[in-house]
Amino acid sequence: MSDSSPAHPAVPVLDVWCELQCPDCRSALDDLRALRARYGDRLDLRLRHFPLEKHKHAFAAAQAAEEAAEQGQAWPYVEAVLGRIEELNRKGEPFLVEVARELGLDAEEFDTALIDGRHILIVDADQAEGKAIGVTGTPTYVIDGERLDGGKSQEGLRERIEEIVDRLLVEREA
Repeated sequence: MSDSSPAHPAVPVLDVWCELQCPDCRSALDDLRALRARYGDRLDLRLRHFPLEKHKHAFAAAQAAEEAAEQGQAWPYVEAVLGRIEELNRKGEPFLVEVARELGLDAEEFDTALIDGRHILIVDADQAEGKAIGVTGTPTYVIDGERLDGGKSQEGLRERIEEIVDRLLVEREA
């Protein structure tokens, strides 16, 4: 995060601490889609990486998601991988490149990025920041300084996020 960012961003920011091999994160996709549909550009939905050690391919998947972001397809890639966790579990890194190819991304660049580790520092920084603010599992949401843990249950979280976003939008209009 840059020091030049305004104290109050133009739109509310929802950080989503996620792991692409996490079944709970896959369950959260419908809520994330609904939030994106409801708010569009009025909410900055930011994917933050929090790969868990218990998932063998999570760290590579986080790096692959960063490569997808660099190629302009972060959310479609994240949704495609989360929607097929079982394949990621079985196939590992070759599956990450396969998804990139299916989405029309530069698969060779994905393969190279996974080998050269160009996105490791971003993933490490996200994970360190998550630990520093108390993230212990995924998905975890942070909005307006409030941390909401979706790893235990998604029940009611979207409604709580919507309450906060609506309040923040009203405050910004005032």
